[in-house]
Amino acid sequence: MSVGEMCSLAGMGRAGYYRFLTTPAAGDKDIDLRDAIQRIALEFPAYGRPRMTGELHRRGWQVGPNRVYRLMREDNLLCLRRRKFVVTTNSNHGRPVYPNLARGMVLTGIDQLWVADITYIRLETEFVYLAVVLDAYSRRVIGWALDRTLQDELTIAALGMALERRIPTPGLVHHSDRGVQYASQDYTDLLKSRGITISMSRKGNPYDKAYASHCTSSAHCVTTRLAGTLFENLTP
Repeated sequence: MSVGEMCSLAGMGRAGYYRFLTTPAAGDKDIDLRDAIQRIALEFPAYGRPRMTGELHRRGWQVGPNRVYRLMREDNLLCLRRRKFVVTTNSNHGRPVYPNLARGMVLTGIDQLWVADITYIRLETEFVYLAVVLDAYSRRVIGWALDRTLQDELTIAALGMALERRIPTPGLVHHSDRGVQYASQDYTDLLKSRGITISMSRKGNPYDKAYASHCTSSAHCVTTRLAGTLFENLTP
């Protein structure tokens, strides 16, 4: 089809189409820096402006703290709540977490192991976050949520959808990383209220791989694919 025919079907003029191609998107000059900040925020959810600026410098970005603060504020990355949670074991980074129970599991059916993960979707002028709960046996997404912030409500909404769709039986294990969203008291209390056992993996530890890491990688791949599908529906 010619450009004229496609514009006619879409109900727009050719001049408007060419203006769209040549007009830069608003905020485009900061999009790559925002992308780098989003990656760091997912890896270190509790980072504020000073540590975020330092991490950007370590990754080769020449950027000042005021600019970092402005972008974090615009993308709702400031003041992520850090709530108390139950101390069950020690970790090498000094934060109380739950032990990794998933790596030794041999799955024979659904609803034995759920794996949770978070990623982000880069839109033209902003970012949104996607939380997913995956059944490790079937690789089926049983819960997901989309939001503009990394607050606890994002992961709780995804877990809530999973709990509505499935009726967990005793023995179900929920596995995630040690992110503050999964370690929050609200999230862990919800799991405990349904009789779900909590499991967490250590980031970047070569001795904490095996099956749990494989499942987490699968969850991340599924999350990324779902993010791509949602991206197609969210962009004009």
